[in-house]
Amino acid sequence: MIKNVLLVDDDHEMLLTLKEGFQKFKDSFLILLASDGLKAVESLKKHTISLVVTDLKMPGMDGFELLAHIMEHSPDIPVIVITGYSTPEMEHLAREGGAVGHIAKPFLIEKLARQIMTTLRKESDGGTLHNVSSGMFLQLVEMEQKTCTIRLEDKFSRKKGILFFQEGELLDARVNGLQGENAAYEIFSWDQVNLSIQNGCALKEKRIFSEMPHLILEAARRKDENVVEDIQPSVMEEVEPSEPDPEDIILKIKEKIKDKLGPFCGLEDIYQDNSWDSRIQQLSRVGNFFNMGDLEMGYIDKGEKNDFILLPGEKTTVFAVNPKCPRDKLLQVLSE
Repeated sequence: MIKNVLLVDDDHEMLLTLKEGFQKFKDSFLILLASDGLKAVESLKKHTISLVVTDLKMPGMDGFELLAHIMEHSPDIPVIVITGYSTPEMEHLAREGGAVGHIAKPFLIEKLARQIMTTLRKESDGGTLHNVSSGMFLQLVEMEQKTCTIRLEDKFSRKKGILFFQEGELLDARVNGLQGENAAYEIFSWDQVNLSIQNGCALKEKRIFSEMPHLILEAARRKDENVVEDIQPSVMEEVEPSEPDPEDIILKIKEKIKDKLGPFCGLEDIYQDNSWDSRIQQLSRVGNFFNMGDLEMGYIDKGEKNDFILLPGEKTTVFAVNPKCPRDKLLQVLSE
């Protein structure tokens, strides 16, 4: 993928010369121009920028202020600074400010082009993945304790977001002007994403304090709440069919279990209990988030006298069973 490089300098002639000179490298990167720091900030809001090359001395917002702004709002974007002179002190100041490199005037266009391409290659050496589930992949990042910056694009809305990981810990998220947990909820609601991995994380401040599973579950819950179903009016029958008697259903299930497994199946009781409904819904959200579908059945071991089998429905049907019951056979009978 060809990446955008933003050149920032108040010398208009120099900008045009650089843009013309970089035409021969258009297969590797494209050039956007800004005449000062403020216009550069506007360009960063409008475009997806992979690298900024900026002069330090400019009216209004100078290069150091622009560098500070990028480190605060877009720390994943590397910056190369252009200086009027090169000294160890200047190099130190640039790197302390967050720049990944510097180049002193005068310079050859080819030299700056090589530095740009080297920086872009380093920033993308983690690889790119297409059409993946963001939640599943990001939990792997957490488990492997990876330090990286991840850019994501939602396949359907084309929205773009950024996540910052330090040793597997999610520090911050950015998307559509949002930061922190609200941005993470937005990103984790995307079902199919393209993502690019940049090794390393320039961000140090932690803005997200919730654990990854909680963030993913909450994102799924918010997504469900925002879904607006388009229900078309239909002609209802004058006499609605009566609902099946829950007691009849339970009786039939008991007979089925005892017929298949005999009197020593370990079944203690069957009843319907709405207090389990919220847990069923949460587990179904997680399953749908990972493209595994709704929860069809669950076996719960709470360390109590009985274990429980949960069967979702209009009301959750609960099977209280002896912990020593033939659980695999019992689950198989219930799934038939």
